[in-house]
Amino acid sequence: MRHASTVQYLLIAILLAAHAGTAYAAEGPFIPIDLGTLGGNALANAVNDSGRVVGVVYGAEFRAFSWTPAEGMIDLGTLGCGGSSKGAAAVNASGQIVGSFTTCDFAEHAFSWTPTGGMIDLGTLGGRAAVASAVNDSGQVVGRSNPTGDFGFRAFSWTPAGGMVDLGTLGGSDGFARAVNASGQVVGFEHLTSTRAFSWTPAEGMIDLGTLGGTTFDFSIAVAVNDRGQVVGASSLNGAHHAISWTRADGMIDLGNLGGPHSEATAVNANGQIVGWSNVGNRFKRHAFSWTPAGGMIDLGVLGETFDLSEAVAVNDRGQVVGSSSRAGYWRAFSWTPAGGMVELPALSGIGGSDAVAVNASGQVVGSSFNVDGYLHPVLWQPITNLGCNATLAGCNLKGANLAGAYLKDRNLSDANLTGANLTNANLAAANLTDTNLKEANLTNANLAGANVNGANVKDVIWSNTICPDGTNSDANGGTCVKHL
Repeated sequence: MRHASTVQYLLIAILLAAHAGTAYAAEGPFIPIDLGTLGGNALANAVNDSGRVVGVVYGAEFRAFSWTPAEGMIDLGTLGCGGSSKGAAAVNASGQIVGSFTTCDFAEHAFSWTPTGGMIDLGTLGGRAAVASAVNDSGQVVGRSNPTGDFGFRAFSWTPAGGMVDLGTLGGSDGFARAVNASGQVVGFEHLTSTRAFSWTPAEGMIDLGTLGGTTFDFSIAVAVNDRGQVVGASSLNGAHHAISWTRADGMIDLGNLGGPHSEATAVNANGQIVGWSNVGNRFKRHAFSWTPAGGMIDLGVLGETFDLSEAVAVNDRGQVVGSSSRAGYWRAFSWTPAGGMVELPALSGIGGSDAVAVNASGQVVGSSFNVDGYLHPVLWQPITNLGCNATLAGCNLKGANLAGAYLKDRNLSDANLTGANLTNANLAAANLTDTNLKEANLTNANLAGANVNGANVKDVIWSNTICPDGTNSDANGGTCVKHL
């Protein structure tokens, strides 16, 4: 799992600037699920292994959201005053969500939200600002906050028992905690003469992880840590910066590059597989990489050659890597596995850009994509293997499946069993539904314009505001599409 990073916001800036493009191939191993919005554009930042997605809606006011298949998208609130929440950054296994919100006096405070307890204010270290960036499965929250009377930041850790505590400094200013593992080890970086990566534990306090170059003005950053205490990030080396791994046993090691000057690690899984990006040949081209102790750094390639760019941002314990890559002039979300290589994750509209930011244990990927109306929406890409399908949806048994919000335009679902399936808000335009069993399926707000439904079983289908295959609306047809197929 992974929360949002600088890479994500750079990609989103590009996506917002240009969202028209060419259609993608209809078939594929993932179904994109449109998670909707509370009004305006929205981004997903993280997902847990239960499939709870969190992020932020950019409407009239910013709102942190949580989404589950059962609940849909819900507003996490603001603790009064009608202000904004800056968004949800991370979620743990139990569904505890952390982020930040605007207070009644226009300060920014960190929050924790749980399904049973709702939102609570985690406060600050005495100043006016605190931002939560990560949470472990024990409920320990980390981030950055202003101390009393100081406009700089200090890294903090918060627990229900101990509240918010200052993790101290290495002697500099502006400390940022980025991640925390199961044992409570916190990693991040602090600005000294230059920026330095740190690790903090209750026993050791804050320690400087050093740099590859070892001089006063060299820098390093730590962005992720696994439960074995392996820290990853980047460090300067001879005028460039390289992806690094740090452990207590080995110290800081250089992961190398793919032939260009710079590389950076962005995530690490429980097995020590590290992912990130590296320049290839020169600093204008970068490719996603995967690194293992046995195999070293390997190039994951790109989806297309227009700009020859890709970046990996997250990896699960099965070795599935996700990120974004250029193709036909746009950023596109991808998933990569050793067996299948890099595959494009289809956009909600079939056009324009998308990005992936996190992947969970079951292979569900989350990110953002433009929908058919031109709005940026959070997406959950569901592997069709999770639904019991293999290479195709055709002929697959999807009885009772929850496919609400699914983008299935042009997809082949011929001979599939969709008995009792939830297809509310699904886009089935021009889909092949020949001989498909749709008995008792819920097609409320679904779009079937141009779909081929020859031989389909539509007995007891729920029609409500459904766009029928002939383009008419079920509500204008007596509440049915039966004679408009």
